[in-house]
Amino acid sequence: MKKTSDDQGFQFPGVFEISAMGPADAGLEAAVPTLLVEAGLTVVAETVRTRPSSAGRYISVAVSFRAESRADYEAAHNALRAHPEIKWTL
Repeated sequence: MKKTSDDQGFQFPGVFEISAMGPADAGLEAAVPTLLVEAGLTVVAETVRTRPSSAGRYISVAVSFRAESRADYEAAHNALRAHPEIKWTL
């Protein structure tokens, strides 16, 4: 079956989740939503979740945000990756 453009990739506008990982003591719980807002994105505040690594040295922070376009989605990843303590984004 041939895929149509509706079957491929993300649909914009939409709400997407992004995760950032870094050291547990870097204050990423507050930094991740703040960085997204500073990038001009709308954060769904009640969606912020954290999960520590098994040894507690690292933390994953997940948050949902609204992206009007692919450019907004990429801006979210770029804003987080620019932070010196954020090691990965998903």
